[in-house]
Amino acid sequence: MRSKAPDVATYLAELPAARREALTRLRELCLTELTGCTETMSYGMPVYERDGVGEIGFASQKQYISFYLLRADVRDAFADRLASHDMGKGCLRFRKGVDFDLVRDLLRATVSGEGAVIC
Repeated sequence: MRSKAPDVATYLAELPAARREALTRLRELCLTELTGCTETMSYGMPVYERDGVGEIGFASQKQYISFYLLRADVRDAFADRLASHDMGKGCLRFRKGVDFDLVRDLLRATVSGEGAVIC
């Protein structure tokens, strides 16, 4: 569900209360862990860019929370931990709650190196 919010705070404020808490926590993790990245809105969702290239994003979808992991090297390094999750090319779908420990580890791996963006 693409938002027309001009910034992440407005995006979060527009969400239903049931989703706002989890997505606010995702944002806080991103702001804490993704040092050197810039928070922006792109494609109607919060995105974290490094040198103008989006590496992480998240969104509230109708049936789940999407976490976009756009670095191929990080995804490959976490293949075992991601195997049991619903995952598309670069989208991790959380249908029954966000695994914040996994997200934190993915964010730390993303910021610790540089790699090709898959999308």
